[in-house]
Amino acid sequence: MNTTVNVAVLPGDGIGIDVIASATSVLRAVEATVGGFSLNLEELPAGAGCYRDTGEDMPASTFDKVKAADAVLLGAIGLPDVRYEDGTEISPHLRIRDELGLYGGVRPIKAYPNAPQRLADERATGIDMIILRESTEGLFYTHGRGEVIDDAEAFETLRITRATSEKLFDFAFRLATKRKARGGVGKVTCVDKANVFRAFAFFRKIFDERAAGFPDIEKAYNYVDAQALDLIRKPWEFDVLVTENMFGDILSDLAGGLVGGMGMASCAEIGDDHGLFQPAHGSAPDIAGQGIANPLATILSAGLMLDWLGDRFENASLTEAGRRIDDAVDQGFADNNLRPKEFGGDQGTDDITQVLVDYLK
Repeated sequence: MNTTVNVAVLPGDGIGIDVIASATSVLRAVEATVGGFSLNLEELPAGAGCYRDTGEDMPASTFDKVKAADAVLLGAIGLPDVRYEDGTEISPHLRIRDELGLYGGVRPIKAYPNAPQRLADERATGIDMIILRESTEGLFYTHGRGEVIDDAEAFETLRITRATSEKLFDFAFRLATKRKARGGVGKVTCVDKANVFRAFAFFRKIFDERAAGFPDIEKAYNYVDAQALDLIRKPWEFDVLVTENMFGDILSDLAGGLVGGMGMASCAEIGDDHGLFQPAHGSAPDIAGQGIANPLATILSAGLMLDWLGDRFENASLTEAGRRIDDAVDQGFADNNLRPKEFGGDQGTDDITQVLVDYLK
């Protein structure tokens, strides 16, 4: 049965426009090759450029279509000279995250062959983990609502709720179960600071409660400072790390640096009924339109989107298409046919896109 999937596409700003064009080409190639589904990709305005030109960071019509879509594919948002009146960066994607309840921030960290390896250890080629970042509360709970009092002190509120944490941990254990079925380790590590803060002791307590429902998956713990150290010492030992919002924000960038940098940093933000997929890197306006941006993070995010849609629609063709994108990137690096300029290679955005399209055909 052919499944029609409606995707709201937000190119955004800077290189977001470049990498979305690349990802769209790859999606069209895998759609034609695999079959069994049709992608309705609708580009919509949002971002700093939109705010500069219209006074709105995301028109109501865009948000209505985002909410109605089966998935959202985002490029990148932000321009250095465009700010809200309070001086903060333009961030409509954070509003999407909050209003659609996208609590599960999935950050894959995978070492591809011939991509830069930052650790001088042959085991680094085995790095393959997920950092699962809770994305709606934690220290980001008061985003935009923090207080500065009399220019003397400032407050932000960290919030951990049972309802969100239960969903997050169930997501983590289901993710580890899925990875184990595909040959993975089957282990979830709770990353917290439960030795100091009551909120994180509560976080760990809920983790233990939910772990009981997944006896086939190993559970482990690490304090966040020790986890940062272990990402340098032995990152190949981890499978799924589940963390509070701020901790995940920091650790995922650190881990991304181990496997090539932000040009490889794909991301999925998942809620009960919605999913947003985007590269974790910024808009890099200084190189926008020059054809040198590395589109792989966005392409891999598009693969995550297809995999998630495959589960949502119970459509094996969508799942297969997501796997083929990841396999094409893996094979492209293994054959030394992927050589991004970001890594000192000779390939720009269009070259990388064409290599993957050729593999998918």
